Amino acid sequence: MPVVEKGKNMTKAIAVPDSDSGKPNQLAGLYPKTVDFLKDVRGEMRKVVTPSKGEVRATTTVVIVTVFAFAAYFYVVDQVLGRTVQAVLHSLGGAQ
Repeated sequence: MPVVEKGKNMTKAIAVPDSDSGKPNQLAGLYPKTVDFLKDVRGEMRKVVTPSKGEVRATTTVVIVTVFAFAAYFYVVDQVLGRTVQAVLHSLGGAQ
């Protein structure tokens, strides 16, 4: 359900039939819809907050530490699985 700001009308464009062909005119509400869209974009852009240098540094540190932690985890899992498969193949008479 869309949130409507107080005092703001939510208008929708309608397709008005063209008098000649009877087909709907799709451009009837294009300009108002575009203006409303750009107003909404401007309002949303005003809500954007640029992070401080400290916040950027902290989140970057968290990302880097997390990447290295996952890399170490996957290295250990890869080594354990590799040695397990090697042991199983060796016990079945595979290459030595």
